Amino acid sequence: MQSFRSEIENPIVEKDILELERKIRLFKEGKIDEERFRSLRLARGVYGQRQFGVQMIRIKLPFGRVTSEQLHRIADVSDEYSRGRLHITTRQDIQIHHVSLDRTPELWAKLEKNDITLREACGNAVRNITASETAGIDVNEVFDVSPYADATFKFFLRNPICQEMGRKVKISFSGTDADTAISFIHDVGLIAKTKVINGKTIKGFKVLIAGGLGSQPRHADVAYDFLEADKIIPFIEGVLRVFDRNGERLKRAKARMKFLVKDIGLNGLIALVEEEQKALAYQTYPIDTGEFDKAIEINPITVPAIKINDQKAFELWKASNVIKQKQEGLFAIGIKVHLGDFYTPKARLLADLIKKYANNELRLTLRQDILIRHVKEELLPLFYVELDKIGFAELGYNSTQDITACPGTDTCNLGISSSTGIAAVLENVLKKEYPHYVNNHEIAIKISGCMNACGQHNMAQIGFQGMSIKVGALLAPAIQILLGGGISGNGQGRFSDKVIKIPSKRGPEALRLILNDYDKNVKENELFLNYYDRLGKIYFYELLKPLADLTSLEDSDFIDWGHDQKYIKAIGVGECAGVVIDLVATLLFESEEKLENAEESLLKKQWSDSIYYSYTALVNTAKALLTAEGVKTNTQIGIIKSFDEHFVTPYKIELTGTFSELVYQIKENEPTEEFTKNYLTQVKAFYKQVDAFRLKQIEHEN
Repeated sequence: MQSFRSEIENPIVEKDILELERKIRLFKEGKIDEERFRSLRLARGVYGQRQFGVQMIRIKLPFGRVTSEQLHRIADVSDEYSRGRLHITTRQDIQIHHVSLDRTPELWAKLEKNDITLREACGNAVRNITASETAGIDVNEVFDVSPYADATFKFFLRNPICQEMGRKVKISFSGTDADTAISFIHDVGLIAKTKVINGKTIKGFKVLIAGGLGSQPRHADVAYDFLEADKIIPFIEGVLRVFDRNGERLKRAKARMKFLVKDIGLNGLIALVEEEQKALAYQTYPIDTGEFDKAIEINPITVPAIKINDQKAFELWKASNVIKQKQEGLFAIGIKVHLGDFYTPKARLLADLIKKYANNELRLTLRQDILIRHVKEELLPLFYVELDKIGFAELGYNSTQDITACPGTDTCNLGISSSTGIAAVLENVLKKEYPHYVNNHEIAIKISGCMNACGQHNMAQIGFQGMSIKVGALLAPAIQILLGGGISGNGQGRFSDKVIKIPSKRGPEALRLILNDYDKNVKENELFLNYYDRLGKIYFYELLKPLADLTSLEDSDFIDWGHDQKYIKAIGVGECAGVVIDLVATLLFESEEKLENAEESLLKKQWSDSIYYSYTALVNTAKALLTAEGVKTNTQIGIIKSFDEHFVTPYKIELTGTFSELVYQIKENEPTEEFTKNYLTQVKAFYKQVDAFRLKQIEHEN
C-alpha cells in the first residue's frame, strides 16, 4: 500500500489515506470492532453495498463543480478500480460501485492528485455541501452562493467537531427565492439575501434549520430571516457543537437534528448555540469571493463550420435544454442523464469538450443531471452536434420527463424494491405517450427504493416509494404513490401525501391515470399543486384504488422491474463481521488517538481544534467505562451526567470537582493557548486514571 505515497502532495491527505489503509488491516486482523470500523470508512467515502465483498465509493464534489481534469481523473479511476460507470447523486456527488475494500486507499490517493476527496462523503459527518447548479449564472440570483458553499465545505472538512456525530448533517445554498437547492429539507438551508444597513448593501442569508425527509419528513424552521454572510460559518459551527453533544446516538431513527429540535424547540437550540459562541475560534468569518468574482475567460478559438441536419430538432433542443446566463452572450447547456448514470467514454468526451470550447467547468445537479456553463452563443450548434453524437442531447432537461431515482435494490443495502427499474419504464411511458411534458418544469417525478428518501420522493409533485406487499404466503414488490409535494419558494415547501400502495408492476398505469386526469380536468393556468388541492387526496385515492386490488395478480406481478426472478425482500445484507473483540478496549484506544490529535493540533497552534479533540477524548473515555457497566450512552450530554452518577459521586473515579465541570470548561473558556494546554493536561490525567481503573476491573474479572 505504501506505493501510492509518492503520489500525494498534501501531508494531511497522505496521513488520512495511510490511516484508512492501516484501519483496514487492523479490521481484517480482528483488532477493530466492526461498528467502529464502519464509522471510520464511511467518514472516508467507503460504503458497503448490497453485493457481498465490494464497496460503493462516494466522491465528494462541493456544490457539484467539476473541471475537465477532474472528470478525466474520475473516469480513469472508475476504469481501473471499477466497471467504468459513474452515478450522479441527488447531493451532487459521483458514486463508483463494485470496488474492493483493499484498493480504496490507492483509489483515493489517485483522486487527490486532482484535488478530489472522499473525506466525509458518507457517515455521521457534514455531507457534501449542495447549491443551486445555476449559482453564478442565474439571471435572477441575488449573488453567487458558490464561494460561500466552497468556504463552508473547506472549513468543516476534517474539522474535529463533526467527525463522529450521532448522524449526518446536510447543508444547502440557494441563490434565489426559487430555492432550487431545497433549503426546507436540510439540517441547515441558506437562501441568498441582501439588506441595506446604514446605507450599505450587505450580503447575507435567510437561515433555515432542522429540516429533513426520511420516514418522518419535517419542514425546516426559520432561524434567521437575515444573517450576515460573515456569521454563517460560526453559526453552523455552533449548531454542530450543540448537535454533537445533545443529539441522539443510540437510536439511529431518532438521531437527526430534526428530532433534537422537536425535543428542545427552536428557541432552545438557538439558546444553546449562543452559549457556544465563547468557545469558537471565530465570532465572524469573512469569506473571500475573489476566485469566483474573476471575469470568465474562454479560450479564443475559430468557430468551426457546423452543419445542422435537422434545424427543427436543434431549435427544440435549445428551447428545452439551453439556459441564458446573466453574463451577456453566454449560455448554459443542460444534459439529461438517465437516472444519473453515464459511462467513462462519454465522460472523457464531455471533459474534452468543455476544456476546448467552454470555461472548463460543469456542475452536477440535484436532479442527477449535468449543466455545462459559459458557452458562447455561436458555439451552441457545435455543442448540439457533439453532444448528440454521444447521446447527451436528449430533450427534457430538468423536466417532468427527467425522473429522479436512487439506486434502490441495484446496489443499496436498504433498498426494498427497484427504483431504477420502474423509473426507466416510467420515462419510456412519458416519452411515447406524453411528449407534451418534455418542457414541463412544474411537475417533478421522484422515486426512492425505501422510506429513507434518497430519491426525495416525499417532496415531489408525484412520488413513488419502494415497498413490499403480502399476498397470502407470497411477497410482491410494491410502490406507495405520493402526491402534492413541491418547492413553494423562499424557504417554504410542502411534503407529499401518501395516497395508496399498489403492486410495482402497476406503476405505469398509475402514472397514466394521474396525468390523464390532470390533462382532462386542469383549469386554465392552474398549477398541478392547485389542481391536486382542489380535488383532494380522497379523489386520487378513489382514482387509483382499482390498481390496489390484489385478487387479479399475475405471475409477473411477483417479479420486480429489471429482474427475471421472483421477488425476495432482502434488506441490510451484512458485511464481513471479523472476530468479536472488546468494545471497551476499542473505545479507550480511540481516546488515545484523539489525545494524539489534540497534541498535533496544539503544536500547529490550532487551539480550537485541539480543545475539541480533548473534549471528545473525555466523552469517549467516559463512554468506555459506562459501556462496561451496561449504562445507556445515547447522547454525549447523557454520558457526562451518567459518569458523575456512576463513577464520580460514588468515588470510583476521584476528581477535583465533578466530571461535568471538567468537561464543560469547553463552553466557558475562549480558545486560547493557555486554556488549550491546561485542558489537554487535565484530560490526559483523567484518561490515565480511567485506564488504570479499567486494568484493575479486568484483573478482578479474571
